[in-house]
Amino acid sequence: MVLIALGANLASSVGAPAETIAEAIAELSKRGMKIAAKSRFFATPAWPDPSDPPFVNAVIRVETSLSSAAVMNLLHEIESAYGRTRSVKNAPRTLDLDLIDFDGRIEDGPPMLPHPRVAERAFVLIPLADVAPHWRHPVSGKMIEQLIAALPDRERTAVRPLLADSVFTPSGAERIGPDE
Repeated sequence: MVLIALGANLASSVGAPAETIAEAIAELSKRGMKIAAKSRFFATPAWPDPSDPPFVNAVIRVETSLSSAAVMNLLHEIESAYGRTRSVKNAPRTLDLDLIDFDGRIEDGPPMLPHPRVAERAFVLIPLADVAPHWRHPVSGKMIEQLIAALPDRERTAVRPLLADSVFTPSGAERIGPDE
Protein backbone atom coordinates (compact mmCIF):
# COMPACT_ATOMS: atom_id res chain seq x y z
CA MET A 1 0.00 0.00 0.00
CA VAL A 2 1.39 3.39 -1.04
CA LEU A 3 0.05 6.40 0.88
CA ILE A 4 0.48 10.02 -0.18
CA ALA A 5 -0.56 13.05 1.89
CA LEU A 6 -1.62 16.23 0.11
CA GLY A 7 -1.88 19.72 1.54
CA ALA A 8 -2.17 23.31 0.37
CA ASN A 9 -2.96 26.68 1.90
CA LEU A 10 -2.23 29.10 -0.94
CA ALA A 11 -3.99 29.41 -4.29
CA SER A 12 -2.18 28.00 -7.32
CA SER A 13 -2.58 28.60 -11.05
CA VAL A 14 -5.65 26.32 -11.02
CA GLY A 15 -7.43 27.94 -8.09
CA ALA A 16 -8.03 27.57 -4.38
CA PRO A 17 -6.22 24.92 -2.30
CA ALA A 18 -9.01 22.32 -2.63
CA GLU A 19 -8.98 22.75 -6.40
CA THR A 20 -5.20 22.39 -6.47
CA ILE A 21 -5.33 19.16 -4.47
CA ALA A 22 -8.06 17.73 -6.70
CA GLU A 23 -6.06 18.64 -9.82
CA ALA A 24 -2.86 17.18 -8.32
CA ILE A 25 -4.69 13.89 -7.71
CA ALA A 26 -5.86 13.90 -11.33
CA GLU A 27 -2.28 14.62 -12.44
CA LEU A 28 -0.94 11.69 -10.41
CA SER A 29 -3.52 9.49 -12.13
CA LYS A 30 -2.42 10.76 -15.56
CA ARG A 31 1.18 9.97 -14.63
CA GLY A 32 0.52 6.29 -14.00
CA MET A 33 -0.61 6.20 -10.39
CA LYS A 34 -3.74 4.14 -9.93
CA ILE A 35 -5.84 5.97 -7.34
CA ALA A 36 -7.23 3.18 -5.16
CA ALA A 37 -8.84 5.43 -2.52
CA LYS A 38 -9.13 9.13 -1.72
CA SER A 39 -9.97 10.63 1.66
CA ARG A 40 -12.36 13.43 2.30
CA PHE A 41 -10.82 16.89 2.21
CA PHE A 42 -10.14 18.42 5.61
CA ALA A 43 -9.55 21.99 6.79
CA THR A 44 -6.74 22.35 9.30
CA PRO A 45 -5.10 25.32 10.99
CA ALA A 46 -1.71 26.35 9.65
CA TRP A 47 1.27 25.23 11.67
CA PRO A 48 3.49 26.50 13.20
CA ASP A 49 1.86 29.91 12.67
CA PRO A 50 -1.94 29.64 13.00
CA SER A 51 -2.28 33.17 11.61
CA ASP A 52 -1.22 31.83 8.19
CA PRO A 53 -4.07 30.68 5.90
CA PRO A 54 -5.62 27.34 6.94
CA PHE A 55 -4.68 24.21 5.02
CA VAL A 56 -6.75 21.79 3.03
CA ASN A 57 -5.44 18.25 3.57
CA ALA A 58 -6.19 14.83 2.14
CA VAL A 59 -4.58 11.41 1.75
CA ILE A 60 -4.72 9.05 -1.20
CA ARG A 61 -3.88 5.37 -1.47
CA VAL A 62 -2.29 4.49 -4.80
CA GLU A 63 -0.95 1.54 -6.69
CA THR A 64 2.20 2.01 -8.74
CA SER A 65 5.05 0.12 -10.33
CA LEU A 66 7.42 3.01 -9.59
CA SER A 67 10.11 2.78 -6.93
CA SER A 68 9.80 4.91 -3.79
CA ALA A 69 12.54 7.23 -5.08
CA ALA A 70 10.74 7.62 -8.43
CA VAL A 71 7.48 8.39 -6.59
CA MET A 72 9.25 11.11 -4.57
CA ASN A 73 10.69 12.62 -7.75
CA LEU A 74 7.24 12.63 -9.32
CA LEU A 75 5.72 14.28 -6.23
CA HIS A 76 8.36 17.03 -6.35
CA GLU A 77 7.75 17.57 -10.09
CA ILE A 78 4.02 17.99 -9.50
CA GLU A 79 4.57 20.33 -6.55
CA SER A 80 6.76 22.52 -8.78
CA ALA A 81 4.20 22.45 -11.60
CA TYR A 82 1.62 23.90 -9.21
CA GLY A 83 3.92 26.69 -8.04
CA ARG A 84 5.55 25.17 -4.94
CA THR A 85 8.72 26.96 -3.95
CA ARG A 86 10.86 25.75 -1.07
CA SER A 87 12.02 28.63 1.07
CA VAL A 88 11.31 28.79 4.78
CA LYS A 89 10.49 25.48 6.48
CA ASN A 90 6.72 25.11 7.15
CA ALA A 91 5.93 28.24 5.13
CA PRO A 92 2.55 28.55 3.37
CA ARG A 93 2.53 26.67 0.08
CA THR A 94 0.50 26.05 -3.05
CA LEU A 95 0.96 22.28 -2.81
CA ASP A 96 2.69 19.83 -0.51
CA LEU A 97 2.89 16.14 -1.44
CA ASP A 98 4.41 13.72 1.07
CA LEU A 99 5.11 10.02 0.67
CA ILE A 100 3.79 8.60 3.95
CA ASP A 101 4.19 4.85 3.49
CA PHE A 102 5.43 2.62 0.70
CA ASP A 103 4.32 -0.98 1.21
CA GLY A 104 5.28 -0.87 4.89
CA ARG A 105 8.95 -0.38 4.12
CA ILE A 106 11.35 1.04 6.68
CA GLU A 107 14.13 2.95 4.87
CA ASP A 108 16.60 5.66 5.86
CA GLY A 109 16.09 7.24 2.45
CA PRO A 110 15.89 9.08 0.42
CA PRO A 111 13.01 8.95 0.81
CA MET A 112 12.80 8.18 4.50
CA LEU A 113 10.04 5.64 5.05
CA PRO A 114 7.65 5.76 6.68
CA HIS A 115 7.43 9.55 6.76
CA PRO A 116 9.31 10.46 9.95
CA ARG A 117 6.59 12.68 11.46
CA VAL A 118 3.42 10.87 10.37
CA ALA A 119 2.59 9.68 13.90
CA GLU A 120 2.60 13.29 15.17
CA ARG A 121 0.31 14.82 12.57
CA ALA A 122 -3.45 14.83 13.02
CA PHE A 123 -3.81 16.48 9.60
CA VAL A 124 -2.29 13.34 8.04
CA LEU A 125 -3.57 10.59 10.36
CA ILE A 126 -7.24 11.59 10.26
CA PRO A 127 -7.50 11.62 6.44
CA LEU A 128 -5.29 8.50 6.33
CA ALA A 129 -7.91 6.68 8.41
CA ASP A 130 -10.40 7.32 5.58
CA VAL A 131 -8.31 5.38 3.05
CA ALA A 132 -6.53 2.84 5.26
CA PRO A 133 -8.59 2.24 8.42
CA HIS A 134 -6.48 -0.81 9.32
CA TRP A 135 -3.08 0.80 8.68
CA ARG A 136 -0.32 -0.03 11.11
CA HIS A 137 2.76 2.18 11.54
CA PRO A 138 5.66 0.15 10.14
CA VAL A 139 8.08 1.17 12.92
CA SER A 140 5.97 1.36 16.09
CA GLY A 141 3.45 -1.29 15.06
CA LYS A 142 0.65 0.91 16.40
CA MET A 143 -2.68 0.89 14.61
CA ILE A 144 -3.94 4.15 13.15
CA GLU A 145 -6.71 4.49 15.73
CA GLN A 146 -4.08 4.22 18.49
CA LEU A 147 -1.96 6.93 16.86
CA ILE A 148 -4.96 9.23 16.50
CA ALA A 149 -6.07 8.60 20.10
CA ALA A 150 -2.56 9.50 21.34
CA LEU A 151 -2.74 12.99 19.79
CA PRO A 152 -3.77 15.96 21.93
CA ASP A 153 -7.54 16.62 21.81
CA ARG A 154 -7.02 20.14 20.45
CA GLU A 155 -5.10 18.76 17.45
CA ARG A 156 -7.67 16.07 16.65
CA THR A 157 -10.64 18.44 16.90
CA ALA A 158 -8.90 21.08 14.76
CA VAL A 159 -9.01 18.76 11.72
CA ARG A 160 -12.48 19.23 10.25
CA PRO A 161 -14.01 17.77 7.08
CA LEU A 162 -14.80 20.30 4.38
CA LEU A 163 -18.37 20.40 3.15
CA ALA A 164 -18.74 18.10 0.16
CA ASP A 165 -20.09 20.85 -2.08
CA SER A 166 -17.06 23.05 -1.38
CA VAL A 167 -14.66 20.54 -2.95
CA PHE A 168 -13.88 20.84 -6.64
CA THR A 169 -13.43 17.41 -8.23
CA PRO A 170 -12.24 17.27 -11.84
CA SER A 171 -13.01 14.27 -14.00
CA GLY A 172 -10.71 11.39 -13.21
CA ALA A 173 -10.40 12.34 -9.52
CA GLU A 174 -13.81 11.28 -8.28
CA ARG A 175 -14.19 9.99 -4.75
CA ILE A 176 -13.40 6.34 -4.43
CA GLY A 177 -14.48 4.48 -1.32
CA PRO A 178 -12.18 3.99 1.63
CA ASP A 179 -12.11 0.20 1.32
CA GLU A 180 -8.74 -1.48 1.69
